[in-house]
Amino acid sequence: MRNRFPSFSLSSYGTGWSANRRIAIVASAVAVLLAIAGIVALLTGGGNGHQAPDTAAPAPTGSPSSSEAAPKPASGSGSVPKPPQIAEPVAYAKAAAQMLWFYDTRDTNRDQQLAGMRAWMTTETKYADWASVSGQVPDPLLWSRMADQDQHATASVTEGHYPFAFKAALADDPSAITEAYIYVVTVNGKQTLSWKKGGGGTEERAVTLAVQCRPNHDCTLAAIAPSVTQ
Repeated sequence: MRNRFPSFSLSSYGTGWSANRRIAIVASAVAVLLAIAGIVALLTGGGNGHQAPDTAAPAPTGSPSSSEAAPKPASGSGSVPKPPQIAEPVAYAKAAAQMLWFYDTRDTNRDQQLAGMRAWMTTETKYADWASVSGQVPDPLLWSRMADQDQHATASVTEGHYPFAFKAALADDPSAITEAYIYVVTVNGKQTLSWKKGGGGTEERAVTLAVQCRPNHDCTLAAIAPSVTQ
C-alpha cells in the first residue's frame, strides 16, 4: 500500500550542493591538480543518480560498528543519533547515512532534527555545505503533517565504498587528499517507513557523501552529493 500521507527521504529531498560549496569542496579535495578531474565529475553530479519514491523517509538502525544496532540519540536533538567518534572515512559515512535515513516525528520536532544533523558537520566552514544537508528536511508544514501521522523510519546499511572515480583520482596522486582530507563515499542500504494504522514499507537506499577525516581527528560530514555515484 502506498502512503497516503506526506513523507520524505533525506537522500533525495534536497536540491544538492550549491555551486560555490561544490567548487570549494572539489578544489580542496583535489588541491590544484588537474589530474583528479574524475572527482570534479563525481561531485558535480556525475554517475547514476538515485531518485527516491514519494513515500520515502530516512532512518539509521546501525551504529558505526554494526549496521543493525540502534544508535543512541543525541541530547537535545530528539531521536537523531549523535555523531560517533570514528576516524575511518567509510565507517563514518555509513554511520552518517544511517543518520540521514532516520527520523521519528513522534518524539522529534523539525528544529531538533536539524540540530541533530548539524552536530555531524565539519566545523571548517570553508568545506562545510550545510545547505546540502539541511535541505533534506521538509518545510515546517510538511513536517507537521508527517507528525500528525506518527511517521517514522528506520534503516540498515548494507555496505559503503569509495566510488571508482575517487579511487582512480587518489591512485593518480595520493597527496592530493592532504589539503582538506575530504573523502567521497557511497553508501547503500535499506529503509523502512512506518505510520499510523500499520502503514509502511521498505525500500533500497543509496547516497554519496563527502566526509572530512583529518589525521588524528574524528571524521565529520562535509556535504551530501546531488546524485549517487557507485
